[in-house]
Amino acid sequence: MALKIVGIVLLVLLALVVLYLLAAFMLSRIAVEPEPNDKQEVSIYILTNGVHTDLVLPVKTQYMDWEQFIPIANTEGKDTLAKYVALGWGDKGFYLETPTWADLKPSTALKAVFGLSYSAMHATFYRNMYESDICRRINMSAEQYQRLVSYVKARFKEDGSGKAIYIKTNANYGPDDAFYEAHGSYNLFYTCNTWANNGLKAAGQKASLWTPFYKGIFYHYK
Repeated sequence: MALKIVGIVLLVLLALVVLYLLAAFMLSRIAVEPEPNDKQEVSIYILTNGVHTDLVLPVKTQYMDWEQFIPIANTEGKDTLAKYVALGWGDKGFYLETPTWADLKPSTALKAVFGLSYSAMHATFYRNMYESDICRRINMSAEQYQRLVSYVKARFKEDGSGKAIYIKTNANYGPDDAFYEAHGSYNLFYTCNTWANNGLKAAGQKASLWTPFYKGIFYHYK
């Protein structure tokens, strides 16, 4: 009897996983069409590392100076020549406690899947961006960009002076990145890629109806 119950539980779990993956595949292929727009006033990029998607924005425009909000001085390299900042939202445990997949703890994964942990914003500065299979440029109007800025900025937690709350850590990926406290909890249905995809929607750009994976975003930017 016990083995039968275990078998049923495993079959149910397998069915749920299959349904989740099927929904992710089908819904990610349904496009949210971009707003009609003939103005190309600001260029941004979407960038993936094969798992996670970042929204890459100009460090400074007349609409937003990210260096004033997330100072380059918080990075080890302090590269004042950086022109772009890649911004990503994700699970704090994954960001700070899992430098490689080999370091992934079951507790970290379970907390992330079920939305039981905190989140963080990751900012990486770049001097240049180049289009490739993992990096796509998107042109938009100034008004659309300002909506995107509002969307991204709202995910940061801020201190009393209106700046993002810097997380001091040795878990940085390189000399040009830093972590910040963020609002919200990562979960199975709202992942780092869902956040990036929703940012494109907020800016009136082409996006997936819903996707938890980076491929759902890049499918529409081949």
